[in-house]
Amino acid sequence: MLRTALRSVLAHKGRLLMTALAVMLGVAFMSGTLIFSSSVSAAFQRSTDKGFDAIDVVVRPDDGTEPGGSPRTAPLVSQELLDRLERVPGVRSATGVVSGFTAVADEQGESVGNGFLSRGGNYYTPVDGADPRYPITRGRPPGTDGEVVLDRRTAERAHYDVGDTVRLSVDGPVLHMKVVGVFTTEDGNVEAGGTLVLFDQETAQRLLAEPRRFTEVQLVADPGMSQTALRSAVGEVLPRQTEAVTGRQLADDQAAQLRTSTTTMRTGLLGFAAIALFVAVFLIANTFTMLVSARTKEIALLRAVGATRRQVTRSVLVEASLVGLVAAGAGLLAGVGIGALLSPLLRSTGALVPEGPLVVAPATVVAALAVGVGVTAFAAWLPSRRAAKIPPVAAMGSVHGPATRRGLLLRNTVGSVLTLGGLALVLFAALVAEDGRALMTAGAAVLLVGVIVLTPLLSLLFLGSVGRVLQRLGVTGRLAARNAMRNPRRTATTASALMIGLVLVTGLTVIAGSVQKGIENMATDALRADYMVSMANGQPLSPEVEKTLRDQPQVGAVSPLRATSGRVAGRSVVLTGVDARSIDELARLDVTGGSLRGLGGDRVLVDRKTADKRGWTNGSVLEMTYEDDTKGRLTVSGLYEGNDLFKGVMLDVATLAPHQHRIGDSSVLLETRGGASAAVEEALTTALGENPAIRVQTKDDVSKSISKVINLLLNMVYALLAMAVVVAVLGVVNTLAMSVVERTREIGMLRAIGLHRGGVRHLVRLESVAISLFGGVLGVGLGAFLGWAVGRLVAQHMVTYELVLPAGRMAVFLVFALVVGVVAALWPAARAARMDPLEAIRSE
Repeated sequence: MLRTALRSVLAHKGRLLMTALAVMLGVAFMSGTLIFSSSVSAAFQRSTDKGFDAIDVVVRPDDGTEPGGSPRTAPLVSQELLDRLERVPGVRSATGVVSGFTAVADEQGESVGNGFLSRGGNYYTPVDGADPRYPITRGRPPGTDGEVVLDRRTAERAHYDVGDTVRLSVDGPVLHMKVVGVFTTEDGNVEAGGTLVLFDQETAQRLLAEPRRFTEVQLVADPGMSQTALRSAVGEVLPRQTEAVTGRQLADDQAAQLRTSTTTMRTGLLGFAAIALFVAVFLIANTFTMLVSARTKEIALLRAVGATRRQVTRSVLVEASLVGLVAAGAGLLAGVGIGALLSPLLRSTGALVPEGPLVVAPATVVAALAVGVGVTAFAAWLPSRRAAKIPPVAAMGSVHGPATRRGLLLRNTVGSVLTLGGLALVLFAALVAEDGRALMTAGAAVLLVGVIVLTPLLSLLFLGSVGRVLQRLGVTGRLAARNAMRNPRRTATTASALMIGLVLVTGLTVIAGSVQKGIENMATDALRADYMVSMANGQPLSPEVEKTLRDQPQVGAVSPLRATSGRVAGRSVVLTGVDARSIDELARLDVTGGSLRGLGGDRVLVDRKTADKRGWTNGSVLEMTYEDDTKGRLTVSGLYEGNDLFKGVMLDVATLAPHQHRIGDSSVLLETRGGASAAVEEALTTALGENPAIRVQTKDDVSKSISKVINLLLNMVYALLAMAVVVAVLGVVNTLAMSVVERTREIGMLRAIGLHRGGVRHLVRLESVAISLFGGVLGVGLGAFLGWAVGRLVAQHMVTYELVLPAGRMAVFLVFALVVGVVAALWPAARAARMDPLEAIRSE
């Protein structure tokens, strides 16, 4: 039986080629993603190990959560604590560290590096006058206010050298400082593409922390003392809300944090690989079903000479496993190439990916081979079982037929139950459940499986309707309709592969378009302001930005948006600070029982969702505990419809500011006297020092910037799903090719009675188009429904969400399905047309 399986593989190389290609694509994508992820993780770990190699323990503030659930901000490490740590037995040296966001502009005024990895710090000067963490390669350390040193990578990228003036931004205002030195570092952020700027200690504390305070203290142990022992020793002198962490733990934590930047992408890529492999299952099942059908007499003869059912099943599974092994091996080799190309490709787009050797882990090799063989064998298992069940006498006499009525009835019953059950779960999650994400995921999966199981019945209904249209095209149209309906299972399996890709594409398109419309609604409905000013990386703005804007002659009303938190009855609540004098001119909110003019002093507004959860109404008195632990009484003077900009308890910034440790605005809203214009925007940008870290945006700009990100992500999804569509096209080609082989005698008879070659090609094309159109209609319809359902969940968190059904794009998807049918039919149609009629009639 093993020799039989080997011979069968060699005898059907052409038929199995497309199956192997489908498996190879999925395995290549999966292994390439795993190789890329392993390489990036190893590079991050290597860089962080170097960065923390000389650090044994770090002492830092212990931010945590209060018993009531409110975030707690611990005080920074004081100079007095640093002095005490230096005297702890076992401490060889103690270095005070200041760190915070610092953006660097290049010569063209553009920000260098990724905003979240753009850092600033202090050059710590011990007794010997050199900071061992940052060896100076050119120039000298910073000595006074107005001097900085840059890391070598940043200096090279931005083309700065010693003596140049660099533009910086910490929290908004532009700082012009002189570059007095360039240093090298093993910092993992810099290795990943970030930037590092060092100030003298006093300047760093003023800009990034507080006078005479540090963000952390790094300790080096005496020879012979372990990191754990040193941590225990310094723990005895630490005050409350301070913690000690070993250097080893810090290196692991930073590597893990940096790896999260690629985790989402890795998960997404593996998800698309899984989709491609799932689609490939349909192609493989179809291929082996038709191969087994073509070898029915051969299998019957084997059964007649003594082969058991198990041996027949194993023979087909061995054949499938061999195909899967070859395909997986080829996919693994292709995956190595994909993994090698991903890093430079992402770096060319500005992504922060560290350099390092390619890592092909043994687990990746095992996973690639196991998935390739497993998927192929799994897909071939059911056809092998069917082949083994055919009685030898019936098979040799060709009296076996399609699935029995009982089998079809069982399948249709199971499919109907799954479809209705999935539909009920999806509708319940969308319309009833408060947080229906888990139910929605389960319901969508069950619904998709149910529709796939039910597709033979659906194909008969759909193709019966399409057949009436095809009949108008003459004999070839009638034959094409009947051929498409001849084997519902095969037609359904082929169409399901295309359906899966279109379900995902359509659903994501509906969600993306609806979110984009919701963002436009928020920008136009909630804002009266002409401009919104914010930091490009989401960091808080300095209050100086608001003062600068307020002083501009073309600016009228101005209000900051300041977000923080407080506690009422021990439960955390969002606080949104605004300028009570001008917010009515800058925002458009639906307020019940009051107005925006009612803000001020102890009078506040609360968004309806928060009020409903807490049971607050107009006139309710809130016993507020602010972030500095002081208390105050606030009175609710109105309820408003919240959104992503305005939410929680809205109060005057004059009431909020005295209770904030460090004041920072999430954004600044402003209205200009002459309205928004290019000249006004240029004047505002100039007034802010042409700072690359600050965005001056109109309402349309806010909407377009978010829409741009959504469209970019959507285009990436389209590109990745194209692989699943390619596999689906291979499935259509394979089905048609097998169908042509099965109908060789029939095609010969048609040619003999006068059907010309063009008619044969037309016949095969129409059959292909009918199958593809069925998959397209099913995919677009189901995708639109799931897009609507998921959108209901999004609407729970986005008040301005509005369903958008992109009819134009959905029509394009259906046209695409028709094109798939035409393209997939090219080779099978040409093959059918080339047949010699007499040879075809004599074939078995």
